[in-house]
Amino acid sequence: MGVVNVTPDSFSDGGHWFDTAAAVKRGLSLVADGADMVDVGGESTRPGATRIDESEELRRVLPVVRGLTAEGVLVSVDTMRAAVAEQAVSAGAVLVNDVSGGLADRDMLPAVAACGVPFVLMHWRGFSHDMNSRAVYGDVVAEVAEELRARIDAALSAGIAPERLVTDPGLGFAKEARHDLALVAGLSDLLALGLPVLVGGSRKRFLGHVLAGEDGTPPPAHHRDAATAALSAIAAHQGAWAVRVHNVRPTADAVRVARAVALRA
Repeated sequence: MGVVNVTPDSFSDGGHWFDTAAAVKRGLSLVADGADMVDVGGESTRPGATRIDESEELRRVLPVVRGLTAEGVLVSVDTMRAAVAEQAVSAGAVLVNDVSGGLADRDMLPAVAACGVPFVLMHWRGFSHDMNSRAVYGDVVAEVAEELRARIDAALSAGIAPERLVTDPGLGFAKEARHDLALVAGLSDLLALGLPVLVGGSRKRFLGHVLAGEDGTPPPAHHRDAATAALSAIAAHQGAWAVRVHNVRPTADAVRVARAVALRA
């Protein structure tokens, strides 16, 4: 899953693809590099980000969804709003990726059920402006699995078919670096929930923490692609359904190697 952020303020590439034509071109480039799907988002969810209004999110997202689907690209929409999800699906999106797992908008679950498309439920404890304060866990893997199970139950109760559900541990969302690493190491516990798992760790803070120099300074986000590829290979080897990344080519190669090793075994 390749990322196209149609935003001015996303942590990794905000502003690079803010123009519709540039965003569509970027999506096509990601597909050429090996992406199976392009995830289009119009609202930054970086730590500390403030929300935009619905009309602005729609203005950013819908032309890009239409442009990419017109080129035959499989598009997912990254949104926490039911209205944006509905209109993006009408414009051609084939999957809804909600970082709040349906918690940010009470209309999201019934809307996705009515649309009949797959839905990614991410582990989430609150909006970006204060999520860091919520990174408190005793056993992060067990607690994330338990909270995801509650969201799965809510989605099923809303009428979303189980075969259309995907989970996401929410790396970097209300998590410290040690939590993110524990979740990657414990991915099998999340797979035990019985649903496909999407892993979205591309260029995130915990990778910067791992790569930090002796003075503790992490490399900038765009220098974390090799680490992202390593993370993706680990996730793929453990059975992740998909990985969500900004730079597709190195990760696609890493995933192919991980798959080849698994098949050989």
